[in-house]
Amino acid sequence: MIRLSANLGFLWAELPLQVAIRAAADAGFEAVEFHWPYHLTAAELKAALNAAGLPALGINTVRGNVQAGENGLAALPGREAEARAAIDQAFDYGAAIRARNVHVMAGFASGPAARETYLGNLSHAADRAALEGMNVLIEPLNSRDAPGYFIQTADAAADIIAALGRAEVRMMFDCYHLQIMQGDLTRLYQRMAPMVGHIQFAAVPGRGAPDEGEIAYDRLLPALAALGYDGFFGAEYRPAGPTSESLGWMRAFR
Repeated sequence: MIRLSANLGFLWAELPLQVAIRAAADAGFEAVEFHWPYHLTAAELKAALNAAGLPALGINTVRGNVQAGENGLAALPGREAEARAAIDQAFDYGAAIRARNVHVMAGFASGPAARETYLGNLSHAADRAALEGMNVLIEPLNSRDAPGYFIQTADAAADIIAALGRAEVRMMFDCYHLQIMQGDLTRLYQRMAPMVGHIQFAAVPGRGAPDEGEIAYDRLLPALAALGYDGFFGAEYRPAGPTSESLGWMRAFR
């Protein structure tokens, strides 16, 4: 069974977030997920979720100084206090809206010091996740869109997860990023399945609707479900126009 989630960081981005949640429900999505919904209070967002009858799958930690090009804080040596404040903010907010996951963004960094910093901050996030009954997600980002991001492959994420040894920390298996970096997605998922906490998808190479590009998602998503994945598949693509006009793929996928 294919259950679909709308990532409202990209889908219906032209609408106020509360309206986008309702639009996702009306379109037939069974869950939603967010990037940075913090401009709304948690109470406002929870009310919109309740009204639409949709669960929230996850939110991201803040990126840091976006104007300076930052894309996460958790792997940046010397920024531990900011990183942990961002983690606490995300878990406080996520718990209030009953989100299942917090994606802890690593940022642009490399080397042993960054790895130790990241492990320490993820340990803090895992403690919060255990307290709240939630999970931590870490996500490889491709080197074309995010050059220098600390985690760029599924194997790098798996190494971090194994080093932590915390059941609360799992991998965001984003087919878009991982196709660009590694490909062979079915076998890659088979290798990573015990660590995968959520799957996202978008067309490659353009990150548009999933019925474009080089990946046959109408076959891939059922194949991943047949391999045992029983979670939601998160549509995280950039529509070429109004989101409502980009949803023809949903019928074929189901």
